[in-house]
Amino acid sequence: MRLAFSISGQRDSAGAVRAAVAAERAGFDDVWLTEDYFERGAFALAGAVAAGTGKVRVGLGVVNPWTRHPALTAMEFATLDELSGGRAALGLGASNPHWMSDRMGIPFDRPLARTLEATGLIRQLLTGAPVTFRGEFFTVDTRLSFPPARPDPPIVLGVKGPRAITRGGAVADGLLLSILAGPGYVRWVRSRVGAGPELSAYVGIALDDDPAKARERLRPMVARFLGVHGDHLITRTAGVPPELAAEFRAGWLAGTPRADLVGDELLDEVAVAGDAAGVTRGLSRLAQAGLDVAVIRDDPAVDPEETLAAALATRAP
Repeated sequence: MRLAFSISGQRDSAGAVRAAVAAERAGFDDVWLTEDYFERGAFALAGAVAAGTGKVRVGLGVVNPWTRHPALTAMEFATLDELSGGRAALGLGASNPHWMSDRMGIPFDRPLARTLEATGLIRQLLTGAPVTFRGEFFTVDTRLSFPPARPDPPIVLGVKGPRAITRGGAVADGLLLSILAGPGYVRWVRSRVGAGPELSAYVGIALDDDPAKARERLRPMVARFLGVHGDHLITRTAGVPPELAAEFRAGWLAGTPRADLVGDELLDEVAVAGDAAGVTRGLSRLAQAGLDVAVIRDDPAVDPEETLAAALATRAP
């Protein structure tokens, strides 16, 4: 299983580049840049990371078809791939109604269909050939004005629901699974998409000689994202019953995530925490479930060197 590092958009730009350089120096395979609204922009940071590194794959995880037209995404990504010397990976996702509708007033209609149409259109544009396209959501008659570094760069879809997993797995080079994707969920996804697509997932990690202290560091984050997911396949495969999922959801909506409800067994199912042996077991369980890339979540409150060292010291086979 490969290791990647996902740099938080809450880090200042210079700190993000330093973290990427540290990840490359530590032997990580990929660096991923998230784009959570309204944190720092992924494309600008990815360009700086590409310029400051020489080996790691630089991933965008993920951008959406609402705030950027697919032709603009193709233009920006082709530039990034050129700048990085063919080391870039494009992550696309539908985003969510909270960001699009509530914060920006963008109607959030048929997100999966729009994302899949955008994916096909971007693929065509990235070949460098002229594209005449008339779909349900987008109309394009253009081409890139420069030859792309590669005509078929990897496109990864950030998806989590059953329909999105099935349809996305059929068209993407890989899938990027949500934070808290435990071994049960990874196995379910792998059973749906087969051996072909590369499976990556965001993984929360904490290492301490005292396993209880490691779990305590992750408990608030786990509670928050259990609230974000609510009653979902991700939480069900982790053993969270609907009534408990509802409590996590209510706590998150109220701005008071229910960390008190995150027991050790649940935490160990959806995150990786403990001493060196415990973290090694956690990563190994994900690899055995079919995960190809563990994208280690960057906690902006922790020195990235500490997070990188924790992952490397317990690297799964």
